[in-house]
Amino acid sequence: MVNLFKEINKKFNGLIWSLVSTGVILLLLSILIVWTDFMLRLVFGLIVLVVAYVFLYGGYKIYALKKEIEKHFKF
Repeated sequence: MVNLFKEINKKFNGLIWSLVSTGVILLLLSILIVWTDFMLRLVFGLIVLVVAYVFLYGGYKIYALKKEIEKHFKF
């Protein structure tokens, strides 16, 4: 049972760091919005890509966590 909690903790830590790094990237990109129209278009495109990445990565992490729980409890 301890191994399960360690694995869950590692998965959540990875997800947290991913969200924090994505937040920092979005913060830096939001600063670039105020400069030019081209940068505005570029930033919006990058924001869409980052949001898509967060959803895909979050889905992958939740799926991996589900597999760990299934493996531990042998469903």
